[in-house]
Amino acid sequence: MRETLRVAAYAVVVRNGQILLARSPDGRGGHEWVLPGGGMEHGEDPYDTVRREVLEETGYRIDVTGLLGIDSRRSTFTRRLRRPKDHQGLALVYEGLVTGGELRPEVDGSTDLAAWHDLGALAKLTKARMVDIGLELWLERPITGRAEKAGTKS
Repeated sequence: MRETLRVAAYAVVVRNGQILLARSPDGRGGHEWVLPGGGMEHGEDPYDTVRREVLEETGYRIDVTGLLGIDSRRSTFTRRLRRPKDHQGLALVYEGLVTGGELRPEVDGSTDLAAWHDLGALAKLTKARMVDIGLELWLERPITGRAEKAGTKS
């Protein structure tokens, strides 16, 4: 079985009762809202990853104001005529504060729109699980750095 690891960094950016999200294709022909962020490049510090990804996906420069927590997921993928894959995803979730830039969509990237959403309206959005995990970490600030309610128990 082939083993893979993906390390990513995401930002929870909240101001005036709204959260900053980016829109991404969901792989099924639709879209879902995601936390701005993404994969760490080899040799890159996760702190730099989250700042780069937020700028790329939203147009905003941020200061990282804290590490909210870490989410670790492991899945096995089997596909016909391919070797099974044992994949682990490790997501570092930071809190961010907008310090400059202007809201704009990403150009030629993994997202196509960035927008602020009212915290009270998130239940109505089609969104990735990571949005709920990030928001729980932001609200609860667990000492363990793990979001238990959003399903991150191992």
